[in-house]
Amino acid sequence: MGIGLAHRIPKIKIHIKIFFAVLLGIILLSILPAISQRPVVLNLLITAPDAEPWKNGILKDFEAKNPGIRINLVEGPNATNLLEDLYTSAFILGDSPYDLINMDVIWTPKFAAAGWLLDLSDRITKEELAAFSPKDLEGGRVEGKLYRIPMRSDVGVLYYREDLLKQAGFKPPETFSDLLKISQALQKQGKINWGYVWQGRQYEGLAAMFVEVLEGFGGFWVNPKTLEVGLDKPETLQAIAFLKETIEKGVSPPGVTTYIEEDTRRFFQSGQAAFLRSWPYVWPLANAANSPIKGKIGIKPMVGTTPEAGAASLGGWGLGIAKSSKYPQEAWKAIQYLTSEQAQRQFILNAGFVPSRRSLFTDPQIVAKYPHYPKLLEIEDKAVLRPPIPQYDQTSDILQRYLSAALTNRMTPESAMKAAAYETRQLLKMGHGE
Repeated sequence: MGIGLAHRIPKIKIHIKIFFAVLLGIILLSILPAISQRPVVLNLLITAPDAEPWKNGILKDFEAKNPGIRINLVEGPNATNLLEDLYTSAFILGDSPYDLINMDVIWTPKFAAAGWLLDLSDRITKEELAAFSPKDLEGGRVEGKLYRIPMRSDVGVLYYREDLLKQAGFKPPETFSDLLKISQALQKQGKINWGYVWQGRQYEGLAAMFVEVLEGFGGFWVNPKTLEVGLDKPETLQAIAFLKETIEKGVSPPGVTTYIEEDTRRFFQSGQAAFLRSWPYVWPLANAANSPIKGKIGIKPMVGTTPEAGAASLGGWGLGIAKSSKYPQEAWKAIQYLTSEQAQRQFILNAGFVPSRRSLFTDPQIVAKYPHYPKLLEIEDKAVLRPPIPQYDQTSDILQRYLSAALTNRMTPESAMKAAAYETRQLLKMGHGE
């Protein structure tokens, strides 16, 4: 009996081993498909207010069409400079957690020069690129390579009180002198307290606003090809003189040098000014049911010294792929969908953003909801880029500091721009290792 049992024990052990091996195999077979079916997760950092239109619209659609890919939205601060800091810190620390990079137009040169982005040039055809606004595409190129596909555009707009101009027999202004004359005439007639409001605080909005006025006077900030600096040239001083004149003549309120976008919007929307320089986001707010100026405004590009010289500062956002992403193919698939005509149309209708695809500015469905979009396309065609250079952040900081000093009479415009030009040239020389 004992001997028989002893003989059977090794066999029992073998059977147990086989049983567990089979059991393990069954478990693995059931787990492996689950592992392989687990979706690829792409991380994307965006400003918190933008999250809602993304989540409830285009992301749901993309994930429904691509069940193997999920996009995880990381909500960041509303201030774009803080968002840029978060992206920058993640890249500098190495192995950034973000796969898709949602970039303001002014970040692309810096991110590309630092080697943080994948070159997308070979992934898209010339025919596909032709559908986008050329200026928006230009904002995604660095040294001939494409790093960013435009998702939505943004452009500086001159808003005017159409009703007041018509009542007083004026056409919309074409030049800087028109803007001043019409403002003063409307003020004299008691139609309005102030003529023109703009962003004068020391921040990025000041640089965006100034680029338009500078272009209108035939000047330039930094030539991105030659790195020539134009801040101490006569045209720059003329541009500053115009802005100071708006304050000195009482056309702009004295507090304008402390205003950011929302300050100026509230000022204009409450009916206190005839003209406003801002961005397209103002239109739906100014035309809301409870707005005192609903249905009373028109838009055009910023004026210049001649009707042809007017310009509009280019803003906007686009998508790139982090070089550190483990899923570049899936990230590209997401970009293709998110920047597609179908996705953009839905995004624009839901959130009121400005398209980067030219056809959508005149799309009947979009024009029915936003009748000013064809006019916005004309403004987009007059867009100018802030200098697309890797050192843009520091260059902008220099301009903001000295321009603010000149506008608030802490320095003369001549000494302020001489210092700004010198510091900018030094910065650009260092960047080129000279």
